[in-house]
Amino acid sequence: MGIWKNDKELFAIARKELFTALVGDVLDKMGYFHQFVSPQVKPLRNDMVVIGRAMTVLEADVFEESASNSNNKLMQKSFGLMFEALDSLEENEVYICSGASPRYALWGGLMSTRALKLKSAGAVVDGYSRDTDEIENLNFPTFSIGTYAQDQGPRGKVIDYRVPIEFNGIRINPGDIIFGDRDGVLVVPQSLEVEAFKGAIEKSRDEKHVKEALENGMSTVDAFEKFGIM
Repeated sequence: MGIWKNDKELFAIARKELFTALVGDVLDKMGYFHQFVSPQVKPLRNDMVVIGRAMTVLEADVFEESASNSNNKLMQKSFGLMFEALDSLEENEVYICSGASPRYALWGGLMSTRALKLKSAGAVVDGYSRDTDEIENLNFPTFSIGTYAQDQGPRGKVIDYRVPIEFNGIRINPGDIIFGDRDGVLVVPQSLEVEAFKGAIEKSRDEKHVKEALENGMSTVDAFEKFGIM
């Protein structure tokens, strides 16, 4: 790797030097043009940043909290496998959930409390979050399509976790890197992460020279010709 030795070092560099646009630009250059999830997915507070390994969660809609006459035993269990999924979180992992319709919240305050205890990096859900004041007070990085108090209890269940999922049509495998800030949430597949982050770190450091040149009066035409970035 060279620039970093482990995830802890990489994530620290990313928080200090990078933002999602830089990494996204590098992925574009690599030929991966669709790695940002929907722009509707935003942090609860603009200064929230999330970066970590994907702990994927698959949600499904239901229409009662416990279906006693179901052929599927999971349908009798409140929230399905949500508690098991949450308890499985490890340090620097991101709880990332999709599969549900936008009828209810997929993340909340007590979930954030548990995730913080487990040193999770944050949560990204393809749906709503709730308990907003509590989450903001905890300062737990949470990304959702908005806030909505309606509970998932009688409306949704986690049916699996640590399995491949799709989020806005983007394939996410467990262990992929999730990087989010106020400008978007990016999925970086494990097979691309070294090249993508090395390129982004180099681009970040080069952009400082471009900024200095522009501040000193160089034209954008000349700056792009000299540095090759803008």
